[in-house]
Formats: sequence, C-alpha cells, structure tokens
Amino acid sequence: MNALAAPRPSNNPEPMLSGSRPPPSSVAGRLGRHRVTLAILLVVALAHLGAWWAMNRPVSMPDFRGQVNGLAFAPYQRGQSAEGTNWPTPDQIEGDIRRVSGMTRHIRTYAVHGGMERIPEIARAAYPDMRVTLGSWLDRRLDRNAAEIRRLVQVARESRNVERVLVGNEAVLRGDVTPAQMVGYIEQVRRQVRQPVSTAEPWHVWMDHPELGNAVDYITIHLLPYWEGLPVDNALRFIMEKYDAVRARFPGKRVVIGEVGWPSDGVAQGAARASRVNQALFMRSFFNIAEARGLEYFVMEAFDQPWKTSFEGRAAGHWGMYDLDRAQKWPLTGPVQETPAWLGWALGASFAAFLSAFFFLSRRPDIRWQGKLMLAALSQGFVALGTCVVLAMSETYMSTTAGVVWSLLVAGQVLLLAILLSDGFELAETVWGRVSKRQWAPVPAPEGTPLPKVSIHLPICNEPPAMVRETLDALAALDYPDFEVLVVDNNTTDPALWEPVAEHCARLGARFRFFHLGKWPGFKAGALNFALRETAPDAAVIGVLDSDYTVRPDWLRRMVPFFNRPEVGFTQSPQDYRDAHGGLFKRLMFWEYAGFFKAGMVTRNERNAIIQHGTMTLIRKSALVGAAVEGKAWAEWCICEDSELGLRLMRRGWEAVYCPDSMGRGVMPDDFSAYRKQRHRWAFGAVQIVKGHWRALLNPFNRSLTQGQRFHFVMGWMPWLGDALGLAFVLGGLVWSVGLVLIPLTRLYPSFDLFGMHLQTEGLRTALVAAGLSDEFPITLFMIPSLGLFAFKLAQIWTLYRARVACGPWDRLGAALGGLALTHTIGKAVWQGFFKRRAHFARTPKMENAPALVQGLMTARQEGMVMLLLWLAAAGITLAHRGGTWEAILWTVILLVQSVPYLAAVSMALVAAMPARQTSAVLGAVSAQSSAGQAVARTEMR
Repeated sequence: MNALAAPRPSNNPEPMLSGSRPPPSSVAGRLGRHRVTLAILLVVALAHLGAWWAMNRPVSMPDFRGQVNGLAFAPYQRGQSAEGTNWPTPDQIEGDIRRVSGMTRHIRTYAVHGGMERIPEIARAAYPDMRVTLGSWLDRRLDRNAAEIRRLVQVARESRNVERVLVGNEAVLRGDVTPAQMVGYIEQVRRQVRQPVSTAEPWHVWMDHPELGNAVDYITIHLLPYWEGLPVDNALRFIMEKYDAVRARFPGKRVVIGEVGWPSDGVAQGAARASRVNQALFMRSFFNIAEARGLEYFVMEAFDQPWKTSFEGRAAGHWGMYDLDRAQKWPLTGPVQETPAWLGWALGASFAAFLSAFFFLSRRPDIRWQGKLMLAALSQGFVALGTCVVLAMSETYMSTTAGVVWSLLVAGQVLLLAILLSDGFELAETVWGRVSKRQWAPVPAPEGTPLPKVSIHLPICNEPPAMVRETLDALAALDYPDFEVLVVDNNTTDPALWEPVAEHCARLGARFRFFHLGKWPGFKAGALNFALRETAPDAAVIGVLDSDYTVRPDWLRRMVPFFNRPEVGFTQSPQDYRDAHGGLFKRLMFWEYAGFFKAGMVTRNERNAIIQHGTMTLIRKSALVGAAVEGKAWAEWCICEDSELGLRLMRRGWEAVYCPDSMGRGVMPDDFSAYRKQRHRWAFGAVQIVKGHWRALLNPFNRSLTQGQRFHFVMGWMPWLGDALGLAFVLGGLVWSVGLVLIPLTRLYPSFDLFGMHLQTEGLRTALVAAGLSDEFPITLFMIPSLGLFAFKLAQIWTLYRARVACGPWDRLGAALGGLALTHTIGKAVWQGFFKRRAHFARTPKMENAPALVQGLMTARQEGMVMLLLWLAAAGITLAHRGGTWEAILWTVILLVQSVPYLAAVSMALVAAMPARQTSAVLGAVSAQSSAGQAVARTEMR
C-alpha cells in the first residue's frame, strides 16, 4: 500500500524502438549483431541500383556528323516571355547566336517586336555568314498586325542577311486570320521586299487551303509528329509522307520544313512519349534523311521555352536542342542516356533508403528475414519513386506558383514514405518479430492478499436505464474486497432516464453512489472531474467504465496487482463487445475494432506507448491527481480526454500496462451515423492532443516522452493525417478532372446545339484555361505512390489480421470495409481539428433502433455524392481521352481507387439499414468459420 500511496515514477529514456537485449559495447559487436539485416539491405540496395541502371542504359542510335540546316530561334532567357515586357537584351541575343553558330548557319525568327527585330543586325555583326528567315507574328488585333507588317518590311529591306520572310505563324490554324486575310497580308509584303515570302502552317492547313500555296513564293510546313500522337518509331515515316504529299500538291514550289522536332519532356500524346532519348533518336534519324535528300528545315527549336507551357502544356517548354540554361541536351554522335547523371541520383536514393530501413530494423534485430526483406524493399522502392519525383522537378521549368505546388506534392510524398515505413515496420515486428519485452499475464491475487481500495467512476448521459442497470449488476458481482462505484449523470434532462438508475444504485447498497448533476460543463471529462472530487479518501486506484460495459467478476483482482510496481501509472484492457451477432453491420464493426486492440495496442505496449481509453482502464489515484492541470485531472478542453490523460501521465514518467485479455464487453453503435460520429470524435480529439502537446510530440529536444512513445503517438496518428490529405486530393482531383474532360471535348466538338441555339465551345475552353484548369494529366510519378500505398494498406490489413486476429477471410474483408468507410469522416475531422479549437462532444448512441433503408442512405449522402462525382469524372476521362495514353488510364484508375472508401461508406450505411432478418442469411454463410475464432480472439490477444 505504501507503493500505491507514494510511488516514484520512472522517466528513463529508452532507445527508440529498442530491442530486447542490451547493445554490444563495440562497433564490431553491433555490426555482427545486425549482419543479417545489413546483408538483406545490401542485396535490396544493389537490386535498386540495378533497376536504375536498366532504365538508364545508353541507347545506340544513328550518328550525325554534319551540320544542322537551321534552328527556330527564340532567345528568351529564364524569367522572360514573348507575352510580357521582359525581353532579351542585345547581349543575350548575341550570346545565343554565338552558342548556336557551332551547330547551324541558319535561324528562323517569329516576331519583329520586343527586340526580336534586332536579331538580323546582331547576327550579321557576330557572324556575317549567319542567315535569317525573318518571321512576324499575326493575331486577331488588326491594328497590331498592321504595325507588325510595317516592321517586317522595314527590317527585311534593311537587312542583307535576311534570306526569306514569313508572314505570320500558324495564324490560320489558330483561326486568328482567315485564309483570305492571310493572302492579302502576303501580297502586301511581296510587293515591298526582295526576299521570297511565305507563311508557316502545319502540313494539313496547306492541303486544305491551296489558295495559300498559290499566294506564296515557297511553302513552309510544320511537321511535328508528337502532336499527332505517333510513336517515335513511326514518326519519321509519317513526316516524310506528309512532306512528299505537300510537294505533290504544289509542284514546282520549294518546300521548307519550318518546324520539325520532338520534345524531351512532357505528357504523352497518344502513343507519343516525350523523353530525351526519343528526342535524340527522332532528330538524329531525321538529320541523316534530310541530309541525304537535301531538305531545308528548321529544328523546333534552339532553346527550351517554358513560357509556352501556360497555353500549350508542359511539353511546349522542352522542344529545344539546348535547355533553358543553354546546355546541349544530347550529343550528335554516340549513345544517349535518358538521365546522364543517374548514378548520383541512384546512389543517393539507395543510400537514403538503406539508412531509413536500417534505422527501423536495427532496433528490432529479432525480426525474421521475411520482415527485413519486406521493409527493405518498401523503403528502396518508395524512396526511388520519391527521388524520381525530385529529379523530374529538377528538370522541369517552374514558376513560383508551380514550385510551391510541386514542393507541397513532394512534402506529401515524404509523408506517404513516413506512413509506409511506419506501417511496414509495424507489420514486420508484429508478424515476424520473435521477442516480446512487455507481455503481461494477469494472475489473480490469491485470497487474503491485501488489495487497495478501488473507486470505479461511471459517467452517464441520456443512457437507456436498462443498459446502465446491466452494467451496475456486473459491477456488483465483482470478486474484489474493497471498491466503490460512483455513478455520475450529467446533462440528462429527462427524469425517466436517470431516476431508475438512481433507484437501482440505492438497491445495490452503500458501495454505489449516484449523483445527478443536471446541466454540467465539460461533458464526460467534467463528470469524471466531479467524481474524482467525491472519491473516497482511502481509494488508491481509480477505475473508469463506459455505461454499456459488463465486466468480468475477476477484472479488479487480475488487474489491480499490477500497481504493486511503483512505476505503473495506469492499466488498460481492450475494448470488447458483446453484440457482434446483432447483424452484419455489428459483425463488420466488431472485427474492425478488433484489429487495433489485438495488433496495434500489443505493439505499442512494447514501448510503453499505448493509447488510454475511457473504459476498462485503472489509474493510480496519486498519478491522476498529480497530473492535474489547473485543478482538473481530466482535460475538459479535449473531447478525447482519456487519450490526452494517458499521454500526460507518460510525459510525467508513468508506465502503462496493457493486458490483451478481454475483461469486459460493451455494445457497439447501432447505425452508421453513430459509428461515424464516434470516429470523428477520436480523430478530432487526436488533433486537439497534438496541438496541445506538440512540443513533446514534435520537438526532438523535448525529453518528456521517450523516443519510442513519440514515434508511436506521431506515426500512429499519421494515417489520419493521410486521410485528410487524401480528402484534399479527392477534391483537387475532381477539379482537375473538369479541365481534363471539358477542354479536350471542346476540341472534339467545336460547337453544339442547346435548346435550339448553336453554341461555340471556344469561349468555354478559354474560360477553363483562364480559371487555371488544364487538359494535361499530373506527372505519372505523383500518381503511382498513392496507388502503391493504397495497395500496401490493404495487404497490411490482410496480413495483420491473419497473424493476430482470429477471424476468417470474409471477416477480414469486412474489417477492411469498415475502416475504409470512415476515411472521409476522419479526413474531415482532421481538417476541422486544424482550424477549430473545440468540438461538441458527440455521445455515441447505443441500443437504439436501426434506421430505415432510405435513412441509412441519407446518413452517407455526402460520401455517396462524392462517389458519384468520382465515377462521373472517370467516365468523362474515358470519353474525352478514349484511353489513348497511360496517363489517361492511370488517372482513371486513380479516380476509381479514390472512390473505394466512398463506396465502402455507402455500403456500410446500407448494411446498417438492413433489418436483422435480412442479414441472418449472410451471417450464416460466415459464422461457421469465425465463431470459434471470435471466442479465441477474446482470450488470446497475443
């Protein structure tokens, strides 16, 4: 009894995730202890490096040893744009001309304003033999077009090195200028200059408008097979067919290829893949054919121009032979690698993954090789994907806004990695761990052994009297010499609910005291604080019980002896339920709850990091009083006051004991709405706790928690943060899908009839782009990890349940369904917790009639609406893109996978609404395989 009255808590920091044996004193000894771990990590790291090597092997392709005929020349530097007022300086233009002079002696320009009109003059001064095809830009602004034509004529007449003139660029294709208007502009220029005059359009525009060909001195065609969606292997054949077709259409006219090229990066267009290797393969093959046939051409283009991505997509910024920093992307001879610097990235990724996996596995050398291999493979694979994302960022030209978005996405990837490694480690040590340090086998105290007095606190609020009487009768049957029961009713206004409970307490005798508080602050925490003040002075242990729990007679006799150890501050038994056979919905909930108490809590107990629950818990009274803040032991500001108290006790150095044996059973929520409210309260309360204890949880220099405790509390709640991010990604994906669906459809259907009106879609497309929507899919590397994590979570649940929870495969699937159904609710709760300080304490109603079918659907109406929107978006993507690219297929899969938790929520609501007689047949199909397992689960939570 002295130890109970005046305990000394221990606060000795233990190594994070420490194993069961003391570490060897020497480095060699420690390495020897981990030799199997190191060997497995090394093998997986080498496999990782091998995958990088396989994806970046040098690709052989035709060499080109001649000189490139010409380059499309736009000398815009980083931060400059043809659409703004920040234009290249003469020195910058001269520097770019000098840079391309080693590759070609012909350049083509696109405008005669913004300093571009000085290019012929600068080129002639730097390289007298550099020839310029002078271009001009025409759009729908007629007055601006007139000024552009005047400057074009003036520069052409004044510059001796201008060999050709181009009036406009793809102006007819864009619809800015009609063919008739273009013919007029061409004739106007031809009358005033000595050089040959043409305009530049894609090949099909010339074929569709032969009047253009008749008006020009030479034909300038654009051949860009990437935009045609052709694979690179067929691209060369395609452009030569189109080139020959245009020549045949306009015999006797010289045909100049004004643009030919392939982007080194960007979203796939049909079968066309934008990559550095494909760009080099296409261009070097074309150069050789062009040289053999004597073709005149301009490569699209000299330098990458990322300012074009805002209206042409990501690929538009990557057509250059040189990148934005003026480095040549690939050589004209010899093999080409997709990522020339891949080895450095690969070594960095492999080493980081090696350290990450070793950080976890070195703490548990007793994990079998299968678990080590699984965690090593997860770490290497996911770090490799993250490294590829960062690598893609380094090669992508981003605005400040885009950089912020990408940085947030990378931060999300880091979070996913943390969740993956944490869950992977939990799986490895739970399934493949060999040594357990803190398994507690409660042994009832022998008769006659002195036992401390226990004060059991039972807060109730609007509970059915029959249910509370059942709980009280179980307490009255406790096989324990000295205890009291304090029943505290708060905020119940109907006397018909609390008076029968008061009468029943009076019948049970002096051990049972009843208090009716009426309107009382603090919800359950307020009632418990009141009960603590009314506790018998000689009580040494406080027990807390929910109003629906019927305890075993030996509960106290088996659990109280743990307090003989002076460092123990509280004990916890699992939440168990007696109504698992009350229908299919109850069965699904039962097994969903079971996973945490039979696997998660057992693992957390190994590092003294269990979550305290507001039922089936015993607390040393002196510890509870000593942890009080401003006179209140239970935090009334937190709706999860039980978990908050457990964390506070651990911060003060108290040890917790988790006994996995079932000591009492309650009842589960009656419908999906109540089930959801309960989980909302837990998730919101977790955010409150993190905000209230952030220094202890997130500051590594704060030593009030051990590293193992900090790890379990932070990483244990991290998946809920993942659900919040998942909700944001769902909403963002729906918005993104609007552009992915509507913008391509406006191209497929330029006009449509609505209620007798003929409407053009061009304005809709412009409005969508102006709103920031895009018809390009997110980078594939951002989509794959989310799918991988989802698949791993399902595999983790299945494996953990098979190893730790005695239920059949159908019940495992049911447990997964129940967990997925709460994803949306948890995500909302976390976001609300970030922005709200407090939430209403939503009491979980029990033993109430199940709702009707329609009411059941209405409880999941929000999830159902999101599910339908995701399905509509997936169907729209399929319609608009016709499954033409892997990006389209992958995005459709993402949308469908995102809909799975919402489908689960609707399914759970429907199951909850089904009358019990309709679920009996379903239960009969699985009861044979699981009834025995359920009995085992209550007694063998190992």
